[in-house]
Amino acid sequence: MPPILIPTVKLNTGAAIPRLALGTWEIPAAQAPELVSFGLKSGYRSADTAWAYHNEAAVAEGIRQSGLPREAVFLTTKVWIKYQGYKETLAVFRESLQAMQLDYVDLLLIHWPAPGMNKYVDTYKALETLYHEGMARAIGVANFNIDHLETLLARTEVVPATNQFEMHPMLIQPDLLDFCRAHGILPEAYSPLMHGGAILKDPDIAAIALRHGKTNAQVALRYLLQLGVRVLVKSLHKERILENAQVFDFNLTDADMAEIGQMNKGIRTCADPATFPD
Repeated sequence: MPPILIPTVKLNTGAAIPRLALGTWEIPAAQAPELVSFGLKSGYRSADTAWAYHNEAAVAEGIRQSGLPREAVFLTTKVWIKYQGYKETLAVFRESLQAMQLDYVDLLLIHWPAPGMNKYVDTYKALETLYHEGMARAIGVANFNIDHLETLLARTEVVPATNQFEMHPMLIQPDLLDFCRAHGILPEAYSPLMHGGAILKDPDIAAIALRHGKTNAQVALRYLLQLGVRVLVKSLHKERILENAQVFDFNLTDADMAEIGQMNKGIRTCADPATFPD
């Protein structure tokens, strides 16, 4: 089977980023090289890791095993709460680069705002330094609510390229989506099938999937893509990795989109950014 073609979208830096990426949360380091390499050989051109996943080096090894040149793969990693602060962020990211045996990453994010610590502005200023030094080609945030973003925009210089947050048919957060779009911040969805995969069993999604000859997962992913969101999706199974990428050969109708939109109940399956980790 020829590699799946995944389209790209432009960041506010001008760089092209694939609209669908391999997520690696909860992928053990022992399995990550094989799965990442498989995904990249199959057509994915982006992988998303983090210090907290304890698989950064393994994901980078997967990129090397794929045989693709480094510049062909868009790699994201994130700074964990434990290392927030200007000096701490610079130090831990340089350790991450060394562990991954890389000179740069394509996107570096603050993993959580951790508002109770009140360090995310200083942390982001460290990301700005790394951006200007070329070690992070783009910088952004994850799990930031509107108030966190407003603070950041008022006190820093570089507008975040992305904001990565939990998003699936039962948690869309339209106000946050609109805010990101208005400020040129690309929204990225993680846990697009809900943590635990509840979307895979939803009967309403199943009915739409049947009409299109697709799976529940493919319909849920396609819904987010048609909202203009970049999507991160993870699987420990190669057949699912392939299935998740086969979402660019069909379109949901306006009626489908409206029907799925009615499912938005504000149901979180991951931590709440307003309080985590308090």
